[in-house]
Amino acid sequence: MTRLRADDLVVTAGPRRLLDAVSVDLAPGSLVGLIGPNGAGKSTLLRALAGLLRPAAGRVTLDGAPLADLPLPERGRRIGYLPQSFQPAWDYTVREVIELGASRRPGASLAIPDILHDHDLAGLAESCWSQISGGERARALLAATLVARPDVVLADEPGASLDIGHRLDLMRRLRDWARHGIVVVVLHDLDRAVLDCDRLVLLERGRILCDGAAATVAVSPELDRVFGVRFERGHLSSTMDSYLPITRRT
Repeated sequence: MTRLRADDLVVTAGPRRLLDAVSVDLAPGSLVGLIGPNGAGKSTLLRALAGLLRPAAGRVTLDGAPLADLPLPERGRRIGYLPQSFQPAWDYTVREVIELGASRRPGASLAIPDILHDHDLAGLAESCWSQISGGERARALLAATLVARPDVVLADEPGASLDIGHRLDLMRRLRDWARHGIVVVVLHDLDRAVLDCDRLVLLERGRILCDGAAATVAVSPELDRVFGVRFERGHLSSTMDSYLPITRRT
């Protein structure tokens, strides 16, 4: 079973610690959401887990092997990373962006027609990147990531530019992927984080404050303190052990 671990990660930018002794253990079977206010370290942690940042201390391992020691082709094949935004050096078409994703795994190009259709991108396949909307780009990036069938998917606010229908579809896809792979997603929409994620990791100033089941983190008083608001919690139904946070500024 795939395992991605961070042990005592420290990431710095000048005198500032962006991550301060952060440890997290990730395995397939649950959709993991990273939450916290701006500057908490969510995107930094995601980039460190992807091997895009070199920590000042600590390490990231994939199946026990230091991520930094893995050859780049293997790292690219096994880990799919969705940034907040992506601007290619050339004005690729949607199909070409997905082909770039497929190139990480031999034989994945055979799935491109299916994934274009499945992600509602068939009509945009020959459209250039500069000609499509932010939401369409987000869907294309997700398709380009999933076409290579990575063991790990790391997504940084993937639904930020999507309309509600496509956002719900994206979270459904990530939940489905998490059944057999590791999926970690940065979210600012706390309602969706509680509703869609199995596990939540709450960060503040580069440290993990809470890490547990979504329903447990949702009722933690640390959530109110960190965001500086009072959340009203309400049961989604009499049979569900989840909570829907509604924000009210104190």
